[in-house]
Amino acid sequence: MVHPFIRSKKALATALSLSLLAALPAQALAAEAAAKPTSSTVVAPSSQKAALTENYALFLQDKFGIQFAPNPTRGGFILALAAALELTAKSEAEAVSTDASRLATAIAALQKNGIISTTDIQADQALTSLQAVFLAVKAAELKELAYTYPRDKAAASLKRAKLNFAQFGSLTAAQEVAAAIDTGLVDPAFYNQLSPGTKASAAFSAALLGRVLEAKGLYKHYLGETSDFDIYAKLTDAYRTSDILEGGELEEIASGALEQGLVTGYNLKDSRYDANFVDALSLTYGHSDLKHAIQLIGLLRSEGLHAKVQFEPKTSAFVHLIEWGEPQPSEDYQYEKLDNGNYIASAKEYDIAFEFDSAADKERFQPVILKYAKKNSEDVQGLISGSWWQPLYYSNTKLADYDVITNNKLLGDGYVYAQSFSLSKDSAAVIAGFKKLNPNANVISYEFWVDHPFHNYLTGDSHL
Repeated sequence: MVHPFIRSKKALATALSLSLLAALPAQALAAEAAAKPTSSTVVAPSSQKAALTENYALFLQDKFGIQFAPNPTRGGFILALAAALELTAKSEAEAVSTDASRLATAIAALQKNGIISTTDIQADQALTSLQAVFLAVKAAELKELAYTYPRDKAAASLKRAKLNFAQFGSLTAAQEVAAAIDTGLVDPAFYNQLSPGTKASAAFSAALLGRVLEAKGLYKHYLGETSDFDIYAKLTDAYRTSDILEGGELEEIASGALEQGLVTGYNLKDSRYDANFVDALSLTYGHSDLKHAIQLIGLLRSEGLHAKVQFEPKTSAFVHLIEWGEPQPSEDYQYEKLDNGNYIASAKEYDIAFEFDSAADKERFQPVILKYAKKNSEDVQGLISGSWWQPLYYSNTKLADYDVITNNKLLGDGYVYAQSFSLSKDSAAVIAGFKKLNPNANVISYEFWVDHPFHNYLTGDSHL
């Protein structure tokens, strides 16, 4: 959902009569106000700029509901910056005004974090590119780096963007812009918008905010792309350095539910590995075998499917029945004996998150898996190594020919969380079971879309 206050100048103007000026180098602003916008000869191919803008804009809208108006305002950028960084004032006492608006809260939060230093913002005024850059340098925590630049170094960096030191009203302003150029905070595709006086476009604002998130580690997380020559090595390293996870109290709750038959299994995952991909373009695929993962990447390449790739370590727990024989612990399998003679097995597995180039490519994933990575008989030929009878892959957005199930997720104070997939009709009972084992358990649940063979696994129906 688009923040209406980002699009509405009226809402911003009535929220507060504030000015961004004190957050920016004063002499630079004076020079900028007097300067006329100039165009640069450094222009990236239009396709490159469009792709860059689209990626960041889609992410901002998907994760935060941020969509810049064609001519962004100062207040709109402040709102977007605070929302994307998830900054909030903790109490009314920290607010800079009695106005309870979102803008006032955003300003207070940015002020507390040293990103702005004033309560005087002209929120409905047009945002200039340099104003946005000055805020971005501070938000990305790069200001100390910027202020190490001597005049000559700053001038040399500015020259790369066809700018000169004399255009800026102070060393501080030149330093911040130079650092934004050198660190990649401003992409070369947008160097032509850095001249003093140039109004920031929606594309510039989205790309700049996206780069701030990247600098803060708040954007997407991934090993590489299916097309990378070294993606197999990266995947291998990620798998070999992953271990069986420990979930502490959460694991005790989930194992208790497993022992009582409330769930058929559960996973432990570490949120620090979450891909943070755009939901509409992404799928998650689960397995345990490295060879299978490597061949899966090759399969996607051979089918012309390009995607970003993130490896997410996972531990899967299930009941090992005593009639299967005594288990043999290893680096990849650990066992806890139960009073009835059975064991709870904890197995090293993984999820691979894929973000495809388009929703259409995402839809093409399932036919490829069903044809080349799903076992339908014991003697089937022409499958990649380690194919399962009931593969597991799922989406947080609706897809045709997928089934809806529920994730029942246990959250704690740390990074590790536990989750158990169930039929949606059984979710309430699973949550009640978790709560019975620990009344203070923090459980959230949500529906998502899973492949039909895995849905059949949950129902106990055929593997087909």
